[in-house]
Amino acid sequence: MPPRKRPPTNSKFQVRKPADPAVHLEPFLNYLEAECGMALNTMSAYQSDLVQFLEWYRKQKPLPLSEVDLQFLSGYLQHLNKRKLAATSVARHLASIKLFFRYLVLEGILAESVADLLNSPKLWKYLPKVLSPKKVNELLMAPCREDRYPLRDRAILAMLYATGCRVTEIVSLPLNAVKLEESYARCVGKGNKERMVSLNPVAIAAVEAYLKHERPGLTKRNLSEQSLFLNRGGKQLSRIMVWNIVKKNAARVGCSKEVSPHTLRHSFATHMMAGGAEIRALQELLGHANIRTTQIYTHVDHSRLKAVHQMYHPRG
Repeated sequence: MPPRKRPPTNSKFQVRKPADPAVHLEPFLNYLEAECGMALNTMSAYQSDLVQFLEWYRKQKPLPLSEVDLQFLSGYLQHLNKRKLAATSVARHLASIKLFFRYLVLEGILAESVADLLNSPKLWKYLPKVLSPKKVNELLMAPCREDRYPLRDRAILAMLYATGCRVTEIVSLPLNAVKLEESYARCVGKGNKERMVSLNPVAIAAVEAYLKHERPGLTKRNLSEQSLFLNRGGKQLSRIMVWNIVKKNAARVGCSKEVSPHTLRHSFATHMMAGGAEIRALQELLGHANIRTTQIYTHVDHSRLKAVHQMYHPRG
């Protein structure tokens, strides 16, 4: 009797590993860009979060995407918490995963998204770092003759605080979008959404001084560059350089090391709220798609809440 033949290696008897979900990452990023119109920085954040998730996914037991359950994803949240990430960072990772799984459902790869059952960590304790109006004034005056381009640096700081713009919106601001005579500028925010932001007299004066005394010398090195703020090579200033400008001048006036360009955005929002601005109007000024984001990014000082209570409560 002849010996039995072994089944070929590619037969149904072979135990196959589930497909690597990373194959869906690039199509997902293309979807974000082409159909959702997301900005490059936002896409980069989603990519970074998902790469970390997929690396953790591969280290677990082989599991197809269709069998991923709530317990499995909760394990990843526990993994993030063990890394001692802030609640806001964990929430951002979770948002990336949820959007990724929704995309997989949209493409018919999954029947439903179990990720939507996960709850975000509580963010109510989160209050952004904010500078007082006095400290903001000190920061705006901090650039000095020791700096290579003090007028440019002062204009950047003044624009960040006057408009509440994100650092990416400031560095990508074209010269022809700034209307100093009309006291406004047109900036492009997340999702390529354009909005108008107002300029106060301090910002207008700072930008005028920069345009008159420093920018002409910078443009000689690169006549084609249309960005408002330039580096010494005449090219668009980078986000990192703006971070360095803020950090350097914050240290000069005795601010915390945690102060960043976003601190000026938080300060803008908080001071606007303390001055009586409506939250819906502030949402438009900040370029937030969701009012909840505005509520997280802003908080009202206790003194104003007390004043409102005394003014409107019948027993105040």
